[in-house]
Amino acid sequence: MRQLLGALLAVVALACGAQSQPAQTNAARPPVAQSLGAADCKPGDIPAAKYPQRRAPLTDRELAMARTAWKYFENNTQPSGLANAVDGYPSSTMWDTASYLAGIVAARELDIIPAADADARLARAIGALGKLVFFRGELPNKVYNTQTLQPTDYGNKPGEIGFSALDLGRLLVWLKIVKERYPAHADAIDRFVLRWKLQNVVDKGGMMFGALVDKAGKTQYVQEGRLGYEEYAAKGFELWGVDTTLAARADPQATVPIYCVEVPYDARDPRKYSQHNYVVTESYVLDGIEFNWDLALDRDAGDDRFSHPWMAEYAHRVYQAQENRFRATGILTARSEHQLSQEPWFVYDTVFTDGYPWNTITEDGKYVPQFAAISLKAALGMWVLWRSEYTDRLFAAIADQSDPNKGFLEGVLENGKGPIRAFTANNNGIMLAALLYKAQGKLLRWGPPRETLWERCRRLAGTGPGSGTPAATATTGAPGC
Repeated sequence: MRQLLGALLAVVALACGAQSQPAQTNAARPPVAQSLGAADCKPGDIPAAKYPQRRAPLTDRELAMARTAWKYFENNTQPSGLANAVDGYPSSTMWDTASYLAGIVAARELDIIPAADADARLARAIGALGKLVFFRGELPNKVYNTQTLQPTDYGNKPGEIGFSALDLGRLLVWLKIVKERYPAHADAIDRFVLRWKLQNVVDKGGMMFGALVDKAGKTQYVQEGRLGYEEYAAKGFELWGVDTTLAARADPQATVPIYCVEVPYDARDPRKYSQHNYVVTESYVLDGIEFNWDLALDRDAGDDRFSHPWMAEYAHRVYQAQENRFRATGILTARSEHQLSQEPWFVYDTVFTDGYPWNTITEDGKYVPQFAAISLKAALGMWVLWRSEYTDRLFAAIADQSDPNKGFLEGVLENGKGPIRAFTANNNGIMLAALLYKAQGKLLRWGPPRETLWERCRRLAGTGPGSGTPAATATTGAPGC
C-alpha cells in the first residue's frame, strides 16, 4: 500500500545527487519475552478506554501548526490539480490524494484559506481525477504523474501497474466527506466514481482485492488488507453502497500480550500469505478522527458513543500498549509506518508484526530498529483522540518538528539521532485532519438525505439497495450515467 513513497524518496535522492549512507549492522531481534517488558500496570487494564477525546477550539499555537502543515500543499500542488506525495517530486497515489483532500477540507474549515480558494482547489483536484486513465479500464492505477496525470510505475515512468483496494477505500472516504460537506462538488465526484468497475476489487462475498501485473504482463488479483487497515478501507466502499462483509470482519484475529495489553493482530500467517500483519497506529487514528469509531453509515454526529465498538476497543489497546511502553522504559512511543530521508526510504514501524513486538521492518521484512521513530501523524492523532498526560508529552515532542517553509517533518528517531527530514502529503494531511477533529469532532458530517447522481444511476441500473443486484457490478448504462 504505502511502499510508493519510499520508492519516490529514493528517486528524489538520486535526482538530487544525494549520497547513500552506509548500511548499518542490524542487531538481532530481542527475544519476545524481553521485548514485552513490564510496566506499572495490571493485565487487561485499559485506562485509555476512559480517556476523553480532546475537543476544543484550536489555540493560537495549534492554528500555527495547521498553517505550517498546509504549507506543504502550497508548495506541492501541481497545475493539474493533484498534489505530490513527496516534497518536490511529481507523483502520487490515491491514498496520498485522499490526504490532499483532507488537507483542503481542514484548511477551509480552520480558516487557513478562504472558502472560495478551497472550492477552487477541490474542483481542480476532482477534475484531475476525472481525467485519469484507469488501470486496464477498471480502476485508478496505483501511481500517477501529478504533472501529466499519466499512470506510472514506482519510478514515475509511464505504465500501468495495478490498483490498491486500500488506497481506493481511503479515497472513497474522503470523496464522501467532501460530497456531504460541500454538495456543489457532488456531481463531479459521482461522475468520477461511476467510471469505476468494481467487480474485481470487491468480490461477491465482500472481500477486497488489489491488482498487480505479473512478469508475463498478466493481471493478478490478490486479497489485500490486514486487521486495522482492511476494515478501515472497507468502510470507504461501504459508504458508496458496496458490500464489504468479509473485509469488514475482524476475523481471523489473535492477540499478543504487550505491556499488560492484549494487542490484536491479524492471525493470517505472513509466511503463507506473503503479507505482513502490521499493527500500527495510523489505521486506528484514521478510523477515530474520520468516523469516530462508528459504523460507516452511522449518521449520528455525537462523539460520546462508538457504534463500531470492537474497532474502538482495538484502538484503545493499540494506544495503551504504547503508553505502557513509555511508562516502563521512558521511550516516547507513537508507532506507524513512515518515510525516511535515506535508504531504505520507507519502514513499517510497528507495535507488533510477524511474531515480534516493536518490530521495525522494510517492505521485504528486513529488521531495521535504528529507524524506529515517533511518527508525527500518529502522535498528533493520539493526542486528539486520547486526552492524557502521556499524549501531552507526545505533543510537546512533536509540535515544533517542522520547517515553516515546507511543513512538518515525518518523525523523530527513538534513538535520539534527530528528526527524519522527509516531507510528505500523507503526514501533513493527516496532521491537518487531526487538528480539524479537535475543533469539530467526527469528520464525516452527513448532509440532508438526498438522491445524488450516484444514487440515481445505481437505482436506474438496478444496483441500488433492495434490488437484489450486487453493488459491485457496473453502475453505468442508465440514461445520463
